[in-house]
Amino acid sequence: MHGLTEVTDGTSGAVDIGEIMQAIAEHKGCGTEGGSGKASCGSGAGQGDLPTEIWEKVKNHPCYSEEAHHHYARMHVAVAPACNIQCNYCNRKYDCANESRPGVVSEKLSPEQAAKKVLAVASTIPQMTVLGIAGPGDPLANPAKTFKTFELISKTAPDIKLCLSTNGLTLPDHVDTIAAYNVDHVTITINMVDPEIGAQIYPWVFYNHKRYTGIEGARLLTERQLLGLEMLTARGILTKINSVMIPGVNDKHLVEVNKAVKSRGAFLHNIMPLISAPEHGTVFGLTGQRGPSAQELKALQDSCEGEMNMMRHCRQCRADAVGLLGEDRSAEFTTDKIMAMEVNYDIDTRRAYQAAVEQERVAKVAAKQEELESLAGESSDIKLLIAVATKGSGLINEHFGHAKEFQVYELSTSGAKFVGHRRVDLYCQGGFGEEDSLETIIKAINDCHAVFVAKIGGCPKSDLTAAGIEPVDQYAHEFIEKSAIAWFKAYLDKVNSGEITHQVRGDAAIRQGALISAA
Repeated sequence: MHGLTEVTDGTSGAVDIGEIMQAIAEHKGCGTEGGSGKASCGSGAGQGDLPTEIWEKVKNHPCYSEEAHHHYARMHVAVAPACNIQCNYCNRKYDCANESRPGVVSEKLSPEQAAKKVLAVASTIPQMTVLGIAGPGDPLANPAKTFKTFELISKTAPDIKLCLSTNGLTLPDHVDTIAAYNVDHVTITINMVDPEIGAQIYPWVFYNHKRYTGIEGARLLTERQLLGLEMLTARGILTKINSVMIPGVNDKHLVEVNKAVKSRGAFLHNIMPLISAPEHGTVFGLTGQRGPSAQELKALQDSCEGEMNMMRHCRQCRADAVGLLGEDRSAEFTTDKIMAMEVNYDIDTRRAYQAAVEQERVAKVAAKQEELESLAGESSDIKLLIAVATKGSGLINEHFGHAKEFQVYELSTSGAKFVGHRRVDLYCQGGFGEEDSLETIIKAINDCHAVFVAKIGGCPKSDLTAAGIEPVDQYAHEFIEKSAIAWFKAYLDKVNSGEITHQVRGDAAIRQGALISAA
């Protein structure tokens, strides 16, 4: 079988996952049934939308399944400090507890320390299902440390999925080893397939003891990235492509990147906004290169979605992130703390907890389906966005003042579709509302017609209303999608009756540098 992975489907013998992967690349991985009652793809897919072999890989992976990210946690271990390329948007920082972006860590770990940390986290957070190595440099520029970590974890915690994120320069050299360690998910950051554009993003790459610069370096990088992607697809390894949207540099070109990676079997494409605040010390930050607005980012994602499955729920995590996407509990698991812990890794307890989570997911899907039926027969071209304050589990369960981010859904007669998140600074600081924070929150969700919360005070409620954003608290602790559809149905009724006039909202700012460690 030319090294391709085989599994058994229980009926007709061997199934070639590599062939399934290529079919997904060609047909977007869509079925005709599923959680939404219609064809669904990629990170938004439900159980009926994907082949069983692929569903088993993604069903509890918070990065590869948008639905799973409401319920399951991931962690990264910072065992890979070295990097073999230089990106104009990157500045690797150590001992930095208050930034949430790639390349930032508070502690570097040895493989042995990382393995102990994984056991400690998985014992404390039973919904933690995925271990990723994403830096703070490049895992494949540190292969010995990366694969030693995977070796230790696969022996002690065999139920945890293994992932790595790489720039792809040396990926073709390590695909066999990746497959041998049962690493089922690999993310490659691909920002260009045109070396002239790449030269504006990468000053240099270092390969086989030689430094390559400019167009020559970018050409080498893109050739190696695409070759590595093809090799992973041939082995049935799920691949996600990360691309950083840099306005005026590669924003229009990313449509070509999308087509190139789709044709080579990538499962998901994650287009992320450039983080370019000057205080981060990156080349782009210091030269004034701006990041995209929320409307620009969504428009590009929407344009690529017709070609390929898009990921919308990425949080551009730190290289030592712990917990659900959108939260970071790494401060609970410092090296000093985990080395003093008596860890009891109880795999049966973890499985029981996750079984309960699955029951919760089934209830959530059923509730959405029931409410979706109320939209049957509705005819309207109206599409609008709402923001949701949530702690997870697919519920509206966060106080407005305690939200560190808002999840954003697009509502239409097709239902509720997750389209992203907006990171914000806390409004409540020590029991008091912070007016400066409220202003930034309004800017972050300015394109939304409503904000759904578990609770909200009178002052922010009036300010939001004045800004044209309706505060909605009557669905506290209810399922997000069910509640959003119910609210949207009532909104359409008001429009149709003439009670209100639908207005198109303006653009919103993507907040950079929001704190993750605020109390």
